[in-house]
Amino acid sequence: MIKLKDNDFLYITLLLLAVYVSFFYNIGSIALFDLDEGAFSEATREMIASGNFLTTYLDGNLRFDKPILIYWLQALSVHFFGLNEFGVRFPSAVFASFWAFGIYFFVRYFHNEKKAFWASFFMIMSLQVSIIADAAIADALLNFFIAMSMFFIYIFYEKRENKYIYLTFLFIGLGTLTKGPVAIMIPFVVSLIFFAIEKEFKLWLKTILNPIGILIFLAVTLPWYSMEYMDQGQKFIDGFFLKNNINRFSGSLEHHSGTIFYFIPVLIIGMMPFTLQILKAFKIDSTFKKFMIIWFGFVFLFFSFSGTKLPHYVIYGYTGMFILMALADSFKYKYMAILPLILLFLLFLFPIVDEYITIKDKFFNLMMKESGQSFDIFYRAGIFGAMAIIIGIGFLKISENKKLILLGFVFIFTLNGVIMPTVANIKQQPIKNIALFIKSDSTLYKKDIKMEGIDTPTFSFYLRKIVKRDGYKSGDLVFTKLTELNKFKNYKLIKQDGAYALLEIH
Repeated sequence: MIKLKDNDFLYITLLLLAVYVSFFYNIGSIALFDLDEGAFSEATREMIASGNFLTTYLDGNLRFDKPILIYWLQALSVHFFGLNEFGVRFPSAVFASFWAFGIYFFVRYFHNEKKAFWASFFMIMSLQVSIIADAAIADALLNFFIAMSMFFIYIFYEKRENKYIYLTFLFIGLGTLTKGPVAIMIPFVVSLIFFAIEKEFKLWLKTILNPIGILIFLAVTLPWYSMEYMDQGQKFIDGFFLKNNINRFSGSLEHHSGTIFYFIPVLIIGMMPFTLQILKAFKIDSTFKKFMIIWFGFVFLFFSFSGTKLPHYVIYGYTGMFILMALADSFKYKYMAILPLILLFLLFLFPIVDEYITIKDKFFNLMMKESGQSFDIFYRAGIFGAMAIIIGIGFLKISENKKLILLGFVFIFTLNGVIMPTVANIKQQPIKNIALFIKSDSTLYKKDIKMEGIDTPTFSFYLRKIVKRDGYKSGDLVFTKLTELNKFKNYKLIKQDGAYALLEIH
């Protein structure tokens, strides 16, 4: 049982405030993003509408991208909060919070409250974690389950008590029910490397073959996986295991490729505003640190050599890095450290920056042109104000730790209170507006509605209706981009919003 100490109350209060600003603030008022949020949310909506809680579908087609747990949790959340942005995002925010406090109590167990606070604070306030915690996707859940399985592996190594192995298998099982084999691979390989280096290979072998642990894993995973196979047969094997797991490593899936250096800029940006703290994290002076470095290093290298690359893959190893950063315990508020953050904010000062650079994507340029009102005086004042505060923090006569805490809050508040709402208003709000426009008109809603030249599952989610991309005929409504209009011959423009259009085909 966890017993709180005097210092815990101050640190936990600060972390709770950070969790709110980073994970919960504005999640119910920002339109869902395509593609991933839209795909998960629409699949959950179709699950609820059909009453089929075994197999997921997206726009009426089988969706084997992820296992079932995230959809069940989103459906449960929607039951209480409604079919809206908050309802589908709430599970991610909750499990990101569990992840943050799991880090806190794990680090505190082996070190102290101060180091535990910083490990959690770095995690909560980092750019990439805040984004996935606010999104209706599976990654916050998966990272929580991976982190907990890794924590209990290490506790078992130190304590040699089987109850920790049982908990490890439990969390691996839940991770496997969230995103599949990756939840097995990471703890399996990292523990193998670590135990082998520590000359404990026989203990590792005995651990992974623990019969009770295996039964716990099977009890968690086997019911859904076996029922799904019985329901879909070879389609499930081909779609889930072959396409969405094996092929992701062996080849570039859906054009998500990159060089072996792909995750270096991802790491630099994703760890903002504390990126330079990484440079102090690689001093190996304990077994504890060795485990964390192996954890982060394996994830970073494995996905660097994977055929398919997506920015969130490297997050699976971030927990180990956050802990290493906290253990460095030598924090300085240096202007070299905040320079990348200032540059990032400058990039968001569109369309000011857009006037001086050329972007070849016609749709992007059109979207920016149609979004003039979104980049109003309040948006620009927010960005400039944040940069001024960040620079001014360095002149305050307070401790370095307090400066970093202020930096974290200013950064995340600007991200979730200024930047993300504006980006959503430009990119996603027009999609939502057109869907709600159709939904409000019973005559339009009864027509066959199609998408053409666009893939935005949020449109189906807000429309509350399956929208196909299988061609169109006279009398259909077609949702498309303005840049696609030259592909249509006879049509009537029913509604335009931003860079998107609703057409009636003649």
